[in-house]
Amino acid sequence: MNSTIYIRTLKRAEHTVFCVSSGQKYYYDQQFKKRIPFSSGQQVKRSIVDSISAYLNLTPSPTTFLFDVTKQKELKEGEVYGTCDPTYPDQLFGGWMKAAKGGKDRTLKRRSPLSISAMRGLHPLLSGIENDNASFDRSDRPNNIVIVRDANNNELSEEEIVQFLEGKDRSLSRKWIPDQSRATGLFVSDIAIDLRRLFCVSLNSFEPEMADDTIEKLKEEGWKESKNVFGPCLVAPSKLREEWAKALASALVNWKITSNQSRTFSLMDSLAISISDNANLIAGSIRAKLSEEDSGKAQPIIEENMKGVDTFVALQASGYIPTTTESIDAMEKAEQEIYNRIMAFDHENQI
Repeated sequence: MNSTIYIRTLKRAEHTVFCVSSGQKYYYDQQFKKRIPFSSGQQVKRSIVDSISAYLNLTPSPTTFLFDVTKQKELKEGEVYGTCDPTYPDQLFGGWMKAAKGGKDRTLKRRSPLSISAMRGLHPLLSGIENDNASFDRSDRPNNIVIVRDANNNELSEEEIVQFLEGKDRSLSRKWIPDQSRATGLFVSDIAIDLRRLFCVSLNSFEPEMADDTIEKLKEEGWKESKNVFGPCLVAPSKLREEWAKALASALVNWKITSNQSRTFSLMDSLAISISDNANLIAGSIRAKLSEEDSGKAQPIIEENMKGVDTFVALQASGYIPTTTESIDAMEKAEQEIYNRIMAFDHENQI
């Protein structure tokens, strides 16, 4: 019984921003001497989990933020707690960590059954960062309010401002924003789903995942006691598994980076998705190859009929990669394949 599903997703990003840090996060590729933009695995995970909640039309679980007031009457940041309750899908799939201050209460920890890579360039020669200059221009509006302050923080009058600007070519209704970074190219992200823990929460009292009252609540709601390779556990009810498996499959196919800025929006559509239970095969299913004629060029490749891998190719992929099996319903088929593989696993009788 295969216990892991591997998924590789190929996306196309156009002149966009994944996450804002000096314009756009990147790493430096030593071989090709290029800056490669990326979206962290944490950001991809957040996008997937948000998609699950949106599909189910559920509010994500609440988070508890603790603060301490010091003797100097200053506010000091304390711990951050999740609910540690798997009846929230973002908690069941995303995992949690609760370590109480002082060490009096047991630490509660659940590792996410989803292992998620960063979304990075398919190849250093097929993705990159471009810089441009932006402006915030409101010079066409006659009702702008302009305030100029002197060294003592006193506002200057209109006459004083006009006098100050004499001999200076300077607009007070336009701001220049130089050197903005934008990501463009083909990007891949890999995800591994551990089916053994996907719908199971551990009852190991030495490494607890939940509080005792949460365990009792789950039992009352129909969670079934069972056992897997990690020990005794509680398994989610079959109806819940069916509903949440559909939400997870949809999210894994349709997730988007939702935190990019409005002025740099990109569809980040999926060009192809490969699904397998073999990690080595999934790595070769969507890849790039250096050109034999020019080592400064790379050719993206989608293995459309690779044994041991189910690959689904969207229509728009043929605009960037030579393909023959692209179809209008490729992403719907990929979603169904992920769902079928999740549901084919015997979650209740693993041992």
